[in-house]
Amino acid sequence: MMQGYEGSFELNRALWNARTKHHVGSRFYDVEGFLAGKNPLSAKELELLGDVTGKKLLHLQCHFGQDTLALARMGAEVTGLDLSDEAIAEAWKLATHMGLHAEFIRANVLDFQPPLEGKFDIVFTSYGVLGWLPELGGWAHNIARYLKPGGKLVLVEFHPAVWMFDNDFTHVAWSYFNRQLIEEVESGTYADPSVAIHLRSHTWNHGIGETISALLHAGLSLQRFEELDGSPHNCFAGTEQGPDGLFRITGLQGKLPMVYALEARRPC
Repeated sequence: MMQGYEGSFELNRALWNARTKHHVGSRFYDVEGFLAGKNPLSAKELELLGDVTGKKLLHLQCHFGQDTLALARMGAEVTGLDLSDEAIAEAWKLATHMGLHAEFIRANVLDFQPPLEGKFDIVFTSYGVLGWLPELGGWAHNIARYLKPGGKLVLVEFHPAVWMFDNDFTHVAWSYFNRQLIEEVESGTYADPSVAIHLRSHTWNHGIGETISALLHAGLSLQRFEELDGSPHNCFAGTEQGPDGLFRITGLQGKLPMVYALEARRPC
């Protein structure tokens, strides 16, 4: 764990422990639909992941394991890692309920896990992950060490331009660049704004350049990069769903990038 940020990580862990209890039964995550066969992964995630049959896959910041187990159901040999005790406990429960083999680790993504070194064909992480990290150098170097030679990282993330705005998208509130710790009081959750959660969070913004530079400095080779103007998840205020099924902020349709996606590889 990075020195100087222990308090932030514990603060965020408490938040995610509280969120998990509500997320598991929420309409947003639709666990019932998942158990009935629905795949929760977005089209862009599936496209970049490709055929995962027989692949060893590490899912970083896996939350309560729904996406991880979707990949297991697609034929991957999966390991999920997350900071939250409650999330990892729920992930194990879900795996047992589904009769799927998976491994889950409760750990900080910035802390290197020696048993995972050089084991994985794919490292995967998506949607709302990087903002919880104060810096990306350790994150990127861990990914490079977990990948087998020739293995790939798939990252699909909300665009940093989105995080510049206040929660109601009325004005630019924060720097695009990682220049400050952002402390907010979370009321409810993106999955259900009505739940009685009022806890502080610590987050950090990371521009595209910072993210790509961290991966390149870790020795990974960028293979693909895309920016998209819509989100598959309806987790922001004031959104409208377009004919393509993606959500965009009302009044900013076609103007604001919502998501970016990249693939990077560890050289053979």
